[in-house]
Amino acid sequence: MESKIKVYAFVGPSGTGKSYRAQLVASENDIHYIIDDGLLIHENDIVAGNSAKKAPTKIETVKKAIFIDEKDRNEMRSALKRIKPEAILILGTSDGMIEKIVDNLNLPKPEKTIYINQVATENEMETARRIRTTEGKHVIPVPTFELKRDFAGYILDPLQIFKYRKNNEPYISEKSIIRPTFSYLGKFTISDTVFRQITEYVAKKVEGIHRVSRVRVENSIGATNIYVEVYVIFGYNIVQVLRDFKERVKKEIERLTTMNVQEVSVVAKGIHMPENK
Repeated sequence: MESKIKVYAFVGPSGTGKSYRAQLVASENDIHYIIDDGLLIHENDIVAGNSAKKAPTKIETVKKAIFIDEKDRNEMRSALKRIKPEAILILGTSDGMIEKIVDNLNLPKPEKTIYINQVATENEMETARRIRTTEGKHVIPVPTFELKRDFAGYILDPLQIFKYRKNNEPYISEKSIIRPTFSYLGKFTISDTVFRQITEYVAKKVEGIHRVSRVRVENSIGATNIYVEVYVIFGYNIVQVLRDFKERVKKEIERLTTMNVQEVSVVAKGIHMPENK
């Protein structure tokens, strides 16, 4: 089904303003769907995918963006089959990157390639590079409210650009800037004790957890990993209890701290045998 999709490519080096101009390029070519850094975007909505901008390393970012992971690849293929877009604009840093994306998603080769220097001046590209390097700003071509759930722990700034198309029609381009909190707020610290206290509070609310015995916190750029050891009450389904506890810990920490919790690992350290009454 994907083979009927008309594919267009938008190519330019990282940080030169592709995401900033993506909606305008799509509009001028009558394209309503964009693939950018692992996301499938329709107009102002994210309809499928996982943002590569959340990946912990540059290598992982590239893997996400070109759909190396089978789960990401299959999710995007399924979305394209379900939606059946007539045309799609794919953003990439090179022709080779575009080729990898279309191959991984079983899409046809691009009918047309637009290069960043065709729609932006050298001064504009240099300004974009400088902002990326010095301020850590990344643009995602959707409104801020679309990103809040997926970018806990990041500063989200709305960005609205009023432009004109070639036929002089007015055009409003809605975008968002994401920045890890460390690059915007300077240094700040949340004590490991806070994470432990939140975890212990959640444990009291989850049926089947007797107590938390250990909490280890690992902080990295823009993300937090939590390792927890617990004692499970005898008679409860251990796998179900741990799964429920893990999900609730992640949700509660993100809600209270706005940190992006990358992973919560929960280990059943032992079984608590209630005393016979």
